[in-house]
Amino acid sequence: MKPRVTLNDKTFEVMIPAEDIDKVVAEVADKLNKRYASCEKPPIFVGVLSGAYMFLADLVRKVTFNHEITFVQISSYAGTQSTGKITQKLGIDFDVEGRELIIVEDIVETGHSIKYMIDYLNSLNPKSVEVCTLFYKPEKYLYDMPINYCAMEIGNEFIVGYGLDYDQIGRNLKDIYVLADE
Repeated sequence: MKPRVTLNDKTFEVMIPAEDIDKVVAEVADKLNKRYASCEKPPIFVGVLSGAYMFLADLVRKVTFNHEITFVQISSYAGTQSTGKITQKLGIDFDVEGRELIIVEDIVETGHSIKYMIDYLNSLNPKSVEVCTLFYKPEKYLYDMPINYCAMEIGNEFIVGYGLDYDQIGRNLKDIYVLADE
């Protein structure tokens, strides 16, 4: 039996162990190193709070180019479902005009949050905006905007751990957990 945890009223079991996550984060960092190694100005990682904080922290420790980091906070979830409505709670408070921006997300599902982020960031006149995500659900994605760097594609299961939460808990888990069959 796979290790399990109970969060509020739901039981989850390990889906992806921490060692596998570390491996795919290193692979994405290698791709970013190739793309951004010769930038004139350090690119800016734009971490989407709260879910992407662990992924971003591990990712920037693995990149070899100079960079800056900032955070935005948006929300579209209630429980285990996306509401489809984006609420922004924290934005960028400095000039990013002419800079290369890398959105770092924990998970891309429908794409509503990414579309919102790309539109928001493009309104600030950057040189470029690219998307880097730990998880991507291609079956649910509704847009044509590219996901430039994807660590791992998954199905439509609800997952927690490594920054992802269920009603704000479970972010601290080092592995990725999926809802267990009861």
